[in-house]
Amino acid sequence: MLNGLKPGQRIRITHNIRVGSSAKWSTTVEGEFRALNYLATGIATDRVPEDDIVVVTVHFTKPNGELSSITLDEHTQIQIV
Repeated sequence: MLNGLKPGQRIRITHNIRVGSSAKWSTTVEGEFRALNYLATGIATDRVPEDDIVVVTVHFTKPNGELSSITLDEHTQIQIV
């Protein structure tokens, strides 16, 4: 689904966050999709290349014009609005 997103499409991103051992928070944001990138983490640490972790990053524009980005994990849901 992510590879099919086109710049300008409206998306809704919902992220569920676990706080402590039992509490959960959920946050949702909407905006216009701008781009999809892949971020290699571990750049600031001395690791072998096989240890690098790559995360998906979604770039979008909020309704107030703010440029924003979010890295995705298994608790993130993206919907086309």
